[in-house]
Amino acid sequence: MRKILVTGGAGFIGSAVVRMAIKRLDFSVVNVDKLTYAGNLESLTDCSDVPRYFYEQVDICDGPSLARVFEEHQPTCVMHLAAESHVDRSINGPAVFIDTNIMGTFSLLEAARNYFESLSEVGRKKFRFHHISTDEVYGDLEGLGDFFTEQTPYSPSSPYSASKAASDHLVRAWGRTYGLPIVITNCSNNYGPYHFPEKLIPHVILNAIHGKPLPIYGDGSQIRDWLYVEDHAKALINVLAEGKVGETYNIGGHNEKTNLEVVQLICDLLEELAPDKPSGVNNYRDLITFVNDRPGHDVRYAIDASKIERELGWVPEETFETGLRKTVRWYLNNRHWWERILSGAYRLERLGD
Repeated sequence: MRKILVTGGAGFIGSAVVRMAIKRLDFSVVNVDKLTYAGNLESLTDCSDVPRYFYEQVDICDGPSLARVFEEHQPTCVMHLAAESHVDRSINGPAVFIDTNIMGTFSLLEAARNYFESLSEVGRKKFRFHHISTDEVYGDLEGLGDFFTEQTPYSPSSPYSASKAASDHLVRAWGRTYGLPIVITNCSNNYGPYHFPEKLIPHVILNAIHGKPLPIYGDGSQIRDWLYVEDHAKALINVLAEGKVGETYNIGGHNEKTNLEVVQLICDLLEELAPDKPSGVNNYRDLITFVNDRPGHDVRYAIDASKIERELGWVPEETFETGLRKTVRWYLNNRHWWERILSGAYRLERLGD
């Protein structure tokens, strides 16, 4: 049986991977998560009682603890998703992004390398280190006909994307220098259930049903390619199982939308799915408010995902319209999940994409 060590398994994308691996694929999973503000074990309640699921509250910067986890659990592969991932937070406080995304990746690579070198020849052939990254490392696109490919040069714009670019380079270096069998994926903007509500889509849904303003940076013309999180989780497991060692695969949803279009679509869905509006709200679109743009805001991201389709046969199942409808329904039907988050320190402050 394949045993996956998933870092950041209580986060948004990580928990989707854990749920899929446990509930659909019969894998064993070791979830390594420090539980920072965006980590939530309530996203994994369906997995917590499964004997094949193990949780370790460990900081990926803690090398000795990582060594213990590898020794005790003997994973056959690693999926590295633990990261500080919010652009606006990186602008306001970059230090934690350097610590977690760069130094944490270094600590994990060293722990994985030492473990890998202790394995038998058969164990080494089975082992994989899958590093999950972002399309933001590529920077900005100029024309509407341009797309990020696996050969696009890195040109990060924010402390967040720079820290992720650095982690990508570290992973490639450990592959080339030490022979660690690595694979890297870079994805477009994810959305779906269990998304921490500082991000655009859940933030808009929850603000709208509370009758609060829906802030949009600048004029809302920034374009993102949107990827439903369960489609992403399937792609990640596909790459882990079938991807070629040393390769990079871009993962995109083929769903380019401006930020304004995204917010308007959410408002229109809420008109249908949540017609009983808060007091004083006639139309959800009336809540849209334009605010000052953030520093260094990239205008357009768009992924060319033809390589993963051609080589591994993966294509997204959800259109943006079907995925967004599922997402809005989930937030409307799972108040208990997000109400517990909102009852803590987070108070629907809009911080970015």
